[in-house]
Amino acid sequence: MTRGIKHRMKTKRKNKGSKKGEGSSSVPPQHPVKVWQPGVDKLEEGEELQCDPSAYNSLHAFHIGWPCLSFDIVRDTLGLVRTEFPHTVYFMAGTQAEKASWNSIGIFKVSNITGKRRELVPKHEGDEDGEDSDSEDDSDDEDENGAQGPTLQLRKVTHEGCVNRIRSMSQNPHICAAWADTGYVQVWDLSSHLNALAESETEGIQGAAAVFTQDPLSKYKHKDEGYAIDWNPLVPGRLVSGDCKNCIYLWEPTSAATWNVDNTPFVGHTASVEDLQWSPAEPDVFASCSVDGSIAIWDTRRGKSPAASFKAHNADVNVISWNRLASIMLASGSDDGTISIRDLRLLKEGDSVVAHFEYHKHPITSIEWSPHEASSLAVSSSDNQLTIWDLSLEKDEEEEAEFKAQTKELVNAPEDLPPQLLFIHQGQKDLKELHWHAQIPGMIVSTAADGFNILMPSNIQSTLPSDGA
Repeated sequence: MTRGIKHRMKTKRKNKGSKKGEGSSSVPPQHPVKVWQPGVDKLEEGEELQCDPSAYNSLHAFHIGWPCLSFDIVRDTLGLVRTEFPHTVYFMAGTQAEKASWNSIGIFKVSNITGKRRELVPKHEGDEDGEDSDSEDDSDDEDENGAQGPTLQLRKVTHEGCVNRIRSMSQNPHICAAWADTGYVQVWDLSSHLNALAESETEGIQGAAAVFTQDPLSKYKHKDEGYAIDWNPLVPGRLVSGDCKNCIYLWEPTSAATWNVDNTPFVGHTASVEDLQWSPAEPDVFASCSVDGSIAIWDTRRGKSPAASFKAHNADVNVISWNRLASIMLASGSDDGTISIRDLRLLKEGDSVVAHFEYHKHPITSIEWSPHEASSLAVSSSDNQLTIWDLSLEKDEEEEAEFKAQTKELVNAPEDLPPQLLFIHQGQKDLKELHWHAQIPGMIVSTAADGFNILMPSNIQSTLPSDGA
């Protein structure tokens, strides 16, 4: 695996802007392809950035009206592993509307998500089969920019107040929990809306979304609003929610539609609890992170104090992700832009950090391990970048030299990029949250102030987890 196939951005002169490849092949391009780094690289007068679509197998953008701070991908019955285009995906999202009464939970279906498998090393003029390559590029443009693009079907359930975070239960995907800025955590049954979307091909097209009013199955009022919430992957219906008053509450299901919330909270942090993650291997263990800079590990069988707690970053710890394919690994992202990976087996030895990255210079807003590759994770930041990392990669000078030769020196990654940085996605403003699709290898969905992106980078291998993972 080489570093060269990252999100390549190309510059062009507005007044001299011929597309690469046009005209005589003997005329070299004035501006070589390079990786654009916000805050590092500068645009010269008259230059603009353009996305190179060959970096993606698929890339689509859409919105549902108001910005969404949080969303979740809904597990569906269309197949456990789907690799062929077009794709269909179901979502739940919570809005951040201008007025509290205008907010809603959006339940939506995006179908006919098109794309193509692309070559990791693009062909250039003068290569064999160059004409075929050009015609293939033309067909790619038609698929991505033509009228036969994705279709969005949307239904809305009214929600009082902005939705800070929303999560679908993996075992019963029609059940979701939503954190409101009013201080309420509410559990909803959205099965009727998902069923209606599954049965309809035309109803609820964007711009004519049906709006419904219904009562939540259950709700609990915290002393303050919050963002931290997570469903237990091993015990259906078990939930934890954490707030800005440092308190974490445990929800235990008493039936398919009722919950008992323990009024005695878990207390150990000295500032707001920002994120929660259940262990993928132990049903009674979860992790939390906080504005106090620490991460805590809790065991619900051993009282209301943390079983372990440690300083994780020098600033607020905004997000954490527990690796479901390698349960010893915990990733965290901080307000100072740093990312840390810990091996939980090393906690007793004092230094459990096995990887630490300072690439991002603005707060980390979301972090998530890949459900298909134990060494890969995706990160979003307030610097308007979504990055994908593969911890198994190391710098290989021979491979880089071979790749540069194949691309005729047109792609040269900056020397200061970490070799584990696999991909950089840009173009969204104020990125908030991302998720991998558990049933479509290589697909990532992200939300930002200006809407959603669905992306499938061309250099993300669509492999399945090994039996030993």
